[in-house]
Amino acid sequence: MACHLRSISLPSRPHREVEEELCSLEACISSPSLAMETISDCFSRLGDMYCSIEEIMCLPSNQACSSQQRKMLDGEMECSLELLDLCNSIYADFAELKSIIQDLQIAIRKGDDVAVQVGIRSYFRLVKKAKKHFKKAAKKVISDKEDCRMVRLLSEAREITTSLLESTLQLLSKQIEMPKQSLVSKAFQKKNSAAYKEEQIQMLGCSIGDLEAGVGLLFRRLVQSRVTLLNILTV
Repeated sequence: MACHLRSISLPSRPHREVEEELCSLEACISSPSLAMETISDCFSRLGDMYCSIEEIMCLPSNQACSSQQRKMLDGEMECSLELLDLCNSIYADFAELKSIIQDLQIAIRKGDDVAVQVGIRSYFRLVKKAKKHFKKAAKKVISDKEDCRMVRLLSEAREITTSLLESTLQLLSKQIEMPKQSLVSKAFQKKNSAAYKEEQIQMLGCSIGDLEAGVGLLFRRLVQSRVTLLNILTV
């Protein structure tokens, strides 16, 4: 009898833990003090959350779905594909941003101010272009709190993923848009040496590299989550 009660109570624990962590991530992402270092940690935490959600999806109690639940999961399948496309596009943009940063470093070493300004404009244009990916994604987010807890977790994780990606690009754009706080603007004040400028750009390049790795990890987690969801729907 004790074993039977234990088997019933176990599935509710991971649900609660994941829900609490998703709430914590949402609060972190929406915080005004959000920084590059925090975002890198958020990508790691979100990747772990998708692993936990996948474990919940694989529980025997979630393998048999009603027709209504299958309909909702079908909707999540479609949305997950859109999110994968979004992650893939942003991952490609980060790779291009790294290339721009490398060109900036070369221009600084050579003292080529014209090339430096061209590089900064290229950086800004690319970040601005990347932000356009969210025009469709933002409209597709489903915020309905369905009765199916598995669907609710997937929906909330997807919303937080979209928010995290958008916040990442907002922060990257502020590196140029905010004159007094911008890493790039501070670096290129006339009083700063070429070595200092190169150091600041290198820091930005490292941050972008970390973000690229975070998006890559998240993309792989999303693919695995989609495969698990597909397996449930084809049973």
